[in-house]
Amino acid sequence: MTRSIVVGLDGTEQAEAAAEWAAEEAQLRGTGVHLVYAKEPVSSAAQASEDEWAEEMVARAAARLRERRPGLSVTTRLLPAGPVPGLVAAAEEGELLVLGSRALGSVAGYLLGSVGLSVAGAVERPVVLVRAGSGAGAPSGPVVVGTDVRQPVDDVLGFAFEEAGRRGSELRVVYAEQLPVFAGLGPAMVPDIRPAVAPEIERSLEELLEPWRAKHPGVAATARVVVGSAGVELVEAARNAALVVIGRRTRNSVLGARIGSVAHAVLHHSPVPVALVPHA
Repeated sequence: MTRSIVVGLDGTEQAEAAAEWAAEEAQLRGTGVHLVYAKEPVSSAAQASEDEWAEEMVARAAARLRERRPGLSVTTRLLPAGPVPGLVAAAEEGELLVLGSRALGSVAGYLLGSVGLSVAGAVERPVVLVRAGSGAGAPSGPVVVGTDVRQPVDDVLGFAFEEAGRRGSELRVVYAEQLPVFAGLGPAMVPDIRPAVAPEIERSLEELLEPWRAKHPGVAATARVVVGSAGVELVEAARNAALVVIGRRTRNSVLGARIGSVAHAVLHHSPVPVALVPHA
C-alpha cells in the first residue's frame, strides 16, 4: 500500500499552504494526502467543542483539495494523543510530514512554536515546512541542498536528487566553509586564505556528486562553495528556489531530540518551503 503524505492542520493559513504544497507533491509522487489534526488535552466539555470545530476544519480542507485536484486521494483523521505524540506517530505512517511554518517570533499553532520544533526534531521521516505566502516556492525554480564534503549524508543528497528529478528542475548543491575567527581579522593580521581553501573543497564536492549524477542522469546538478555561515548562505541560495533541503541528525542529546543551529536558521528565515531530512 502506497504511503500518503501526512499534513498537520491547525486551522491557520500556514496549514492551508502546507496542505496545498502536499497535494502538489502527492501528484508528483503518485500518492495521496492524509490530513490530520492533533487535539490538545483538555476537559471533556471543552473536548466536545474542539472536536466539532476540528472535524469541520479538516473536512473543509479536504473538500478544497479534492475540488482543485479531481482524482487526488484525500483522507482525514483526528488524533487524540496530543499534538507532539500524535503528529510524530502519524508521520511514521506516511512518506513525509508537512506542516505550516510561521515567520520568526510567532508562538501560536504548530510552527515555529515548541510543538512544531519538537515534532520536527523527533520524526524519523522527512518533514517539510511551508510558510504562507511562499506557496510551493518558485514552481520552475531549482532545488537547493546544503551538504558537507567532510561528512556527506546519503539520505539528504538522495532526497534532494529525487525531488529535483520529480520536478524536472536543476539541483544546486551548496557547501559553506566557515573560516576560523582569526581569518576574518583583516589583511593586517593574516593573509586571506579563501583562494587557497575554495579550489580544494570544490574538487571534493565534485567528487562527492559524481556517483549521484550517474544515478540521476536527468538531474542537472551544480556545485557551489561559499565562505560564511551555512545558515545565512543557504537562506540566500534559497531565494527563487522551489525547495531547500537540509539535514537533521537523529542522535538525541541529553536534552532530547534537537535541531541544529543551521537548520534553525533556515527554518526561521527561508522564503521557500524547507525539507528537513533526518539522518544518523
